[in-house]
Amino acid sequence: MKKLLSLVFICFTLSACTEVGSEAWCEDLKEKPKGDWTANEAKDYAKHCIL
Repeated sequence: MKKLLSLVFICFTLSACTEVGSEAWCEDLKEKPKGDWTANEAKDYAKHCIL
């Protein structure tokens, strides 16, 4: 049971990490409220997802 929980946690953690500028990252940021974006996220979004 411990191994299963560890595996689920690792998979969840790895799936949450997306490369900045990737299509998945852009989609994730679109879903996130703009008030919760950091300055770096806003800059990277403009650079990679809009331009």
